[in-house]
Amino acid sequence: MDVFKQSNRAGWDERADIHAQDRTGFYAIDRFLAGEDVLYPIEAAEIGDISGQKLAHFQCHIGIDTLCLARRGAIATGLDFSPHAITQARSLSERSGIRADFVEGEVYDAPALIGSDFDIVFTSWGTITWLDDIRAWAQAIAGVLKPGGRLYFADTSPTIEVFEQVDGTLRPHYDWRSAREKPQRFDAETTYTGDETPLVTNFTYEWMRGTSDVIDALLKAGLRLDFLREHEVLPFKMFPMMVDAGNRMYRLPAGIPRMPLALSLGATKL
Repeated sequence: MDVFKQSNRAGWDERADIHAQDRTGFYAIDRFLAGEDVLYPIEAAEIGDISGQKLAHFQCHIGIDTLCLARRGAIATGLDFSPHAITQARSLSERSGIRADFVEGEVYDAPALIGSDFDIVFTSWGTITWLDDIRAWAQAIAGVLKPGGRLYFADTSPTIEVFEQVDGTLRPHYDWRSAREKPQRFDAETTYTGDETPLVTNFTYEWMRGTSDVIDALLKAGLRLDFLREHEVLPFKMFPMMVDAGNRMYRLPAGIPRMPLALSLGATKL
């Protein structure tokens, strides 16, 4: 494992333990344990009927979405490279009484780790910027899906990733693509949930890429694009100026030009 991935995994191990405590309610764990479906509105509206279907959740983190999908009737397996995240996900499964399998490992190795007969791959929110090889990601998706199986993907729109808030406005700041050997470094003293626990690994490495990179990788892996949608909300405050849009989502304030903040797509393995 290279230095970028080693650093990121250490950071996600820390975050997993902080997030599992959910002191700010960002992950709505108490609401989930009380029986509420806490999938965000975009994927909740788009995922469709998954009852009885075998589902792989790539980059599942602490497993809250995996277990929501299992509660909807999926036979769910979560995969994440952080051992702490997998430990927390298994604990949450036990606490909730909802069955799901959780496997530690890289998404690139998914076919070898979890098999190749899944009906659905699900992946959402804060995933692809952590991957240094988008083509290997797409190949892994195709590798775990059986013919006719489908992908559901939702994440921050690559269009907005190039911006940073400066002096009350949004300005282009980052290149829209990162070389594999030169990711973008981001520094943060605390995690994104609002929890004030100081991070020991207080920086991360992320890879910027365009929407066309994602689509092209999926097409070349043998998937057919079924839909592509853009959304003006996100489930986190990407910029300090963002305001509450309801349902645990955030949007840009009035006076700022409307822009796509999120992207979702569905694809089918041919």
